[in-house]
Amino acid sequence: MAINPSQPSAGFLSFWREYHLCTLTTPRLDGTPHVVPVGATYDPQAGLARVITRKDSIKVANVLAAGPSGARVAVCQVDRGRWATLEGVATIATDPDAVAEAERRYAERYRTPDANPDRVVIEIALTSAMGRV
Repeated sequence: MAINPSQPSAGFLSFWREYHLCTLTTPRLDGTPHVVPVGATYDPQAGLARVITRKDSIKVANVLAAGPSGARVAVCQVDRGRWATLEGVATIATDPDAVAEAERRYAERYRTPDANPDRVVIEIALTSAMGRV
């Protein structure tokens, strides 16, 4: 079921506020998918999904390898028969304010993250969403 990521239903948004681990799919240089578990947050007002991670992670390298215009990615979560996917273009944010905002949102959904001077944010500018919640 297609969903406008900037105007989600209450149920879709609620599902993204529950504690669920997600998967992030990024493209490798050879085009094959790299899928890893992550914590992700969804901000429909900003049109973003965010993933905090280390600057030396493979997922960051995959996004950076796509160039300055970003990489097409998907972040998904599932809970039994309920599922949701957010798709968009990922870029890497290193600005301290962007990192702090992503950490704040992560803490709301999961737990307060440990301090990490190597932390960056994968910001996904959302283009589409789908799911069954």
